[in-house]
Amino acid sequence: MTSMVEPSHRSIEIPLHSGDEVIEVSLDQLPDGQEVLAILQQENCPLHIWVTLALEYYRQDKEKDFVEILKSACNEINNQRQQQTSGQRAQETDQMRCLDTLAAYYVKRGHREKAKDKKREYFTQATLLYTHADKILMYDLNHLLGRAYICLLEGDKMDQAEQQFNFVLNQMQNNIPALLGRACIAFNKKDYRQALNLYKRALKQAPENSSGIHVGLANAFAKLTKLEKAELAFNRAIDIDSKCVGALVGLAILELNMKTPASIRNGVLKLSRAYQYDPQNPMVLNHLANHFFFKKDYTRVRQLAMHALNYTENEAMRAESCYHLARAYHAERDYEEAFRYYYQATHLAPEKFVLPLFGLGQMYLQREDTANASDCFEKILKIHPNDHESMKILASIYAESNDQDKRDKAREYLKKVTQHDPHDIDSWIQLAEILEGVDLQVSLDAYMTASKLIRDFHGKDTPMEMLNNMGSLHYRLNNYEESRKCFEKGISYAEQAREVEPAYANSILVTMRYNLARVCEASFEFDKAETLYKEILREHPKYVDCVLRLGCMARDRGQIYSASDWFKDALEINHNSPDAWTMIGNLHAAKQEWRPGQKKFERILHNPQTANDSYALISLGNIWLQTLYMPTRDKEREKRHQARALQVYKVVLKNDNRNIWAANGVGCVLAHKGYLNEARDIFAQVREATADMPDVWLNIAHIYVEQKQYIPAVQMYENCLKKFYKYNNVEVLTYLARALVKGNRLHEAHNALLNARRVAPHDLTLMYNIALVQQKLAQEILKDENSTLNAVLQAIDQLRIAQKTFIWLGEHGDSHRLDLNQAIQEAQQCSDLLSQSTYHEIRARKKDEEEQLVRRKQDEERRKLREKQLHEAEERRRQEDERRQMEREKRQQFVERTKNLLTTESQVTSEKSQRSTGGSRKRPKTDQEDEFINDTSDLITNTEKAQKKRAKRSNDGEDRRERKSSKKRKGNAGSDSENENGETYKRKKKSNHRKQSSRITTNDDEISQDNDEQLSDNEEDNNESDNEDKSKRKPTSRKSTSRSKRSSTSKTSQRQSEPAGRYKSKATISSSEDESDNEPSHPTNRSVEDQEGEEEEEEEEEEENEEANEGSPVEDVEQEEERTAQDEEPEPEEEEQEEQEPEGEEQEEQEPEGEELEEQAPEDIDVSDED
Repeated sequence: MTSMVEPSHRSIEIPLHSGDEVIEVSLDQLPDGQEVLAILQQENCPLHIWVTLALEYYRQDKEKDFVEILKSACNEINNQRQQQTSGQRAQETDQMRCLDTLAAYYVKRGHREKAKDKKREYFTQATLLYTHADKILMYDLNHLLGRAYICLLEGDKMDQAEQQFNFVLNQMQNNIPALLGRACIAFNKKDYRQALNLYKRALKQAPENSSGIHVGLANAFAKLTKLEKAELAFNRAIDIDSKCVGALVGLAILELNMKTPASIRNGVLKLSRAYQYDPQNPMVLNHLANHFFFKKDYTRVRQLAMHALNYTENEAMRAESCYHLARAYHAERDYEEAFRYYYQATHLAPEKFVLPLFGLGQMYLQREDTANASDCFEKILKIHPNDHESMKILASIYAESNDQDKRDKAREYLKKVTQHDPHDIDSWIQLAEILEGVDLQVSLDAYMTASKLIRDFHGKDTPMEMLNNMGSLHYRLNNYEESRKCFEKGISYAEQAREVEPAYANSILVTMRYNLARVCEASFEFDKAETLYKEILREHPKYVDCVLRLGCMARDRGQIYSASDWFKDALEINHNSPDAWTMIGNLHAAKQEWRPGQKKFERILHNPQTANDSYALISLGNIWLQTLYMPTRDKEREKRHQARALQVYKVVLKNDNRNIWAANGVGCVLAHKGYLNEARDIFAQVREATADMPDVWLNIAHIYVEQKQYIPAVQMYENCLKKFYKYNNVEVLTYLARALVKGNRLHEAHNALLNARRVAPHDLTLMYNIALVQQKLAQEILKDENSTLNAVLQAIDQLRIAQKTFIWLGEHGDSHRLDLNQAIQEAQQCSDLLSQSTYHEIRARKKDEEEQLVRRKQDEERRKLREKQLHEAEERRRQEDERRQMEREKRQQFVERTKNLLTTESQVTSEKSQRSTGGSRKRPKTDQEDEFINDTSDLITNTEKAQKKRAKRSNDGEDRRERKSSKKRKGNAGSDSENENGETYKRKKKSNHRKQSSRITTNDDEISQDNDEQLSDNEEDNNESDNEDKSKRKPTSRKSTSRSKRSSTSKTSQRQSEPAGRYKSKATISSSEDESDNEPSHPTNRSVEDQEGEEEEEEEEEEENEEANEGSPVEDVEQEEERTAQDEEPEPEEEEQEEQEPEGEEQEEQEPEGEELEEQAPEDIDVSDED
């Protein structure tokens, strides 16, 4: 067996001052504190013994002895500090330990103290002790930790506490109290990640007995939404300390937040365990109170919350306790106590704990204090901007407000709610109610959305109330058919609901039947509307609205007396009915019976219940204002009436500063006083406020008239007519005519008044105005010396009509509406004008005759001018036809001559061939003879081809010339001189072509070249109208073996060396005269004799050529050989010409620039008998 070890006896020895003896004090059985304190003071013991004994008394809950011993020790410290010398380090440490221990006790007492004054006293004592200790050892780590914790507990010195903890950690990195304090500060600053790291560091240094550190870790994990790790940390804390209340509460909260029956049950069990371990823990008590609130055990809720409130000084915990108490009283409908605890909770709660504000706002609403209620919910929205419950409540509050800004806020809140939750039916209905006075269509859409949600999600029919509201909105939007359907459906639902709720269903039924009658009235179904009204009256004889509507229908039919009877019947039902008195007053005002109307409206205002009736006040002000238009010369009376009207309008604006009719009345009074700019500003503001008020449009137009801005005034009147009236309004047309008269647009004014007269033919004022305009218009026409006879005669007729009208009005007019003396004066004015009308008529008639004479002369001159122009046009057309005919004849002659020339060439060629072959039959064939015969045959073939080409190109040329001439006839012909020069130039070109073609030789190359040149020249002639600059062809002289040929060639060369202009003037046939008129005209200096001489020389040359060709075949062969040799060595110009000839029309373009070419002199081609 093992022997049991007896527990060691704990004691402390107090040394005696007299010797080596000591007094042993047992720590398990401490003596009286005063006795020990006396021994310590008597023996002057060291301070560490004082502190040790004091801590033992504290551990045994003898706090009084603990405090007495430490206080005495502090006194000893003061004595020792006065006698202490430097270098006594151990003694300073004991002194600081004593001071810090007592200060820590005061800190703890202050933290537990509930009374604020007592709490502040403890903290002050602790601060003094720590300050005293600073003088001994300021940088001692334990001392710094103590100061840091007091700063942390005070709450408002968290930064100082952090500095102290940081200093300690810099000196000792693993100091656990400093790590925990620093982690607590980081957690309160919402730096949960840093707090988590600090808790981890502390846990590494103290793995044993660290349940508090695990709870801190769990809280940090929970804030970082790492709930699984938080749960593990709470469980680890419970494993270390099964009675760890903080861990049990944390696990309970995690379980409750899962919101499942099992988790809620487990959470409540954990809270019960925590309550068993610590029944005074305020957190446990608050959570249990919350649990019992949902179980509707309000008595236990109050008990638990009250205990929590008494057991804690933490304001956040106390705020939660007050909230639970307030909720319990609220549920029990004890609104006074609920208000008291809600109010207390809002003062204790931290900023983000808004639940007490929500409850307090509800209490204010119960007290009908909407201002404070809205403040509470606005505070909630500042912290939680998307809290839709607060938005809905605020929207309900602001919807009832008269402040438009608040109503706009309500609309915005409800839009946000409906966007967040489109299925919130209440929000849609509330939004529709708010929008009824702002946007009818959007309000109707909101009602329709709510109706659809009710049908789709609840499977129910649309409620009767919603159908009634929807029908009313359709009515205001002029959708009468849809409105009728809504009311009829609502009536059917109300009849079905009579069996369940007869009273409520009957009230709804009457309302909807009345609304249906209004729809029938608006749809011009007056008989049906009247029937419905009377049916309602049979069932409910005191339904005043039906009586008033019947009176209004009679009034609109013009049955004034019948309408008055209906309105009096309404007064019998309710003698103080403001609507009935108003209708009667309006009847008097419509008949311009101002005094009776004034009495009726004053009757409404004398009633205390309707003393501030805005409609009656404005109507009374309008009567005072209307009297200003009555004909009078009493200026004082006008000022008095202006002041009364202005006073009435001010009263209305004082009661309702947004009343646009009162503001419009103030503008009218200012305008009458002459303050036109101020009045216009007021009218402009009213017009901005509403676009459906015609009076303000008319008033702005009146201001324009008074400011002599007649054009904008007329535009305003016309726009008002188009916007607000579907027919001609007599009043507005009269205003329009007045503006037109002042703008000197009398004809338009007369037409406007005539349109008004068609609506009101018996209106005396209109008759007077029309006659006045007729007089002014006639006077203006008569004074105008440029007026026509017809206008003067019409003006005289209008003047007679105006005179008759004025005379009739002066005799039979209404003196209350017209100034009869003025009418008589206007009639006299018309008579004076008529007496002068004879002169004006004679003047106009004379002027008309003169104008007719001048007009006839002008017509005759115009007729002659037209005839002359037609004659000249016909003459030009005839000349153009003659010119075209001459051109066609010349062209035909040219074609025939060309054909004859081709026929002559073929005959000459055949004769040469016969002569050449006839003299050498017996001679052997040589290469030269074969070549000669071959060349001759080629010549014949080429000649035939050339003939075909010439015929074809001649036809094409004729077609092109016809088209060009037709285009030319459409344009201007140009000057005659240019045409003559152009024709002369073209005839020269044709003559050149014919001259070149008339030269016939036996040389194959020359014939071919002439043929190609003729074709090329024809094509060039066809393109002369398109080319403005013409190239001049330089002729080349050819050599001949025959002497006669050379002489002829020399003559020809001599002629070709002369200027080209002389030859071009020789041409007699023009290819076309309708080509471009811009061709350059070449001057000619040659006489007719020179031309005839040249023709004779050319004829002699042709005869010599023919004689030379008639020689012997041997000579022909020799000549041919020479020509062949010459052809083999052509001159440069000839080679260039032979290379360019196949290109046809492009030959002239390809010739070198700068080289002046001359054409061969053309001659008239005459085919003689010799040929």
